[in-house]
Amino acid sequence: MGARDIRIDAVERRFARAGQAPLLALDRVSLDLPAGSFTALIGPSGCGKSTLLRLIAGLDAPDGGAVMVGGAAPRVLQREGRLGIAFQDAALLPWRTVTGNVRLPLDVTGHRDRESLARIADLVALVGLAGFEQALPAQLSGGMRQRVAIARALVTEPDVLLLDEPFGALDQILRRTMNAELQRIWMRRATTTLLVTHGIDEALFLADRVVVMHGPPGRIATIVDVPFARPRPLTLFADPAFRALEDEVAAALYGRVPGSAA
Repeated sequence: MGARDIRIDAVERRFARAGQAPLLALDRVSLDLPAGSFTALIGPSGCGKSTLLRLIAGLDAPDGGAVMVGGAAPRVLQREGRLGIAFQDAALLPWRTVTGNVRLPLDVTGHRDRESLARIADLVALVGLAGFEQALPAQLSGGMRQRVAIARALVTEPDVLLLDEPFGALDQILRRTMNAELQRIWMRRATTTLLVTHGIDEALFLADRVVVMHGPPGRIATIVDVPFARPRPLTLFADPAFRALEDEVAAALYGRVPGSAA
């Protein structure tokens, strides 16, 4: 097993509305994500970012077009534990320790062999929580709980990692720290990753390319390649080249740079 490519071909998704015509959330969206790549998806609220991620995760099905992960339907990989998902809400079980929460996908899929269980300790250390193995969620900070959620998403060694605003509830300082941590973790594993975010700076810091969506209905407006070498230091956020690319993405997203004259 290893990282897999994702192919999204002319995908449409509609949602029924009482007494109204169905809402077209995604309008013939096509996108290829190479195996081992890190892609960020940004756009205004309601443009279909999270809807697209749910389709890739196998949590929903398209009304038209197709989504394939490594040539297979997402639900096939979901059943095999080959898809890892983390959301803005860490959604940890309050009665389970850090180790117990990270182990949860192994309990669900039945993959509790010795090698899989040994991976838990490695992942807890990888996300910087060594020494907190027996802590309960109530004893952890918000950033620590998100680290547990990311470790849980990685415990089955998924071929694809899907992240829906995982740091959206954190303050700016902690969010930057978690950006650096996620980059470090990704560089260790090079799992095909899709990040949904509202933060242009976060997208540019983490991703190989940034996909800008407009909507509704959701459509891809443009794709921006990110040229900065890895590992990317936190000082990159203040680099003039980084700020210039941030303005370029903002122009694609908003039609002009936020704060400029109309």
